[in-house]
Amino acid sequence: MTFPTTRLPAALPALVLLALAGCGSSRHEPGQLECMERAMFFESYRSSRDGMIAVGSVVMNRVESDSYPGTVCGVVGQKGQFAPNIMSRPMDSSALPEVREAAMAVLKGERHPLIANAQFFHAASYRAGYNNMHYVLSAGGNAFYERRRPEAVTQPVPPAPTEGLTGR
Repeated sequence: MTFPTTRLPAALPALVLLALAGCGSSRHEPGQLECMERAMFFESYRSSRDGMIAVGSVVMNRVESDSYPGTVCGVVGQKGQFAPNIMSRPMDSSALPEVREAAMAVLKGERHPLIANAQFFHAASYRAGYNNMHYVLSAGGNAFYERRRPEAVTQPVPPAPTEGLTGR
């Protein structure tokens, strides 16, 4: 039995390459992995793996919330939420392999075991005067917290730093 053959236009491979490259656009659209790497790189750079996984866990908690965009890039790129120019600053460091490994782990489902539902963090050295911040973790130079009604806050100050809870 023979099957009919269809001859493809010679230009088809070039059209496929253009589609994969963004239809000829020179604008780079980052993928979810790059966006997660950017959050970890600029928010917990030079910190521990725990700090990177905690930042990634906060990003994912926001992705899963109806109050924030439903994608990693939407959350990370949201104005005023993360480091200034987070989506456009160059990432250049020997730490990039560790950042990529941590970002991939979070995208595959790893979460920091103490983050719970936290959707917020700030530098551990910062002291906010709000009474609705329930701290769950300090790691990698950041303090992570949930916003709660003031009467439901049982940990109103950042706990002592905890490191070494995540890893391969």
